[in-house]
Amino acid sequence: MIDNERESAAHDASGRSTRWRGGLALAAAAVAAAGLVGAAAGSASAAPAGECLWAGTGYAQGTAVTAGGRAFTCATDQLGAPRWIRGADARGSSTVANPGATTAPTGNFSAGAQQPGTEYNDYCVGTQLVGGNESVYEVISDASGALRWKAAGPISQWVFTPGTGPVPSTRSASLCQPDQVLWPELNRSPNQ
Repeated sequence: MIDNERESAAHDASGRSTRWRGGLALAAAAVAAAGLVGAAAGSASAAPAGECLWAGTGYAQGTAVTAGGRAFTCATDQLGAPRWIRGADARGSSTVANPGATTAPTGNFSAGAQQPGTEYNDYCVGTQLVGGNESVYEVISDASGALRWKAAGPISQWVFTPGTGPVPSTRSASLCQPDQVLWPELNRSPNQ
């Protein structure tokens, strides 16, 4: 009778199969590679490598655009991911579409892009509604590589096309719930 394991795999001095260790090393390498691919995919946008996105349109490295009275140039960050670099104030009309921060930026904007806030950015502080249209928002990349909007300054910093301005929110403070108040336990009898 043939022992297939002994016949098909070499053994080292300790009796362990080198094939088993080789398979384990290969599996570990595959897991590490998948993690790198997953990390890259998590921070990547729909644009080809190196292109920056602005309102869903890709722009090549070095391309300069104007939006809201500001100049932005497509570059890369320290990890090689596409990023808009804000330059000097720019006069004249915008050269790119500026729909506002209406949805999550992934697949629409690269890090560094800025947009006027919209009701998408509304939030509550207690029972008070803070309108997203009160700020300019910038796309940032968090520690996991996911893109999100972050307030970058007051809306007065954005230059709107003449005759337009911040779009008011359709939401109301009625959506905001009062802070929960926790009262301490009192020593009461069950009949009180």
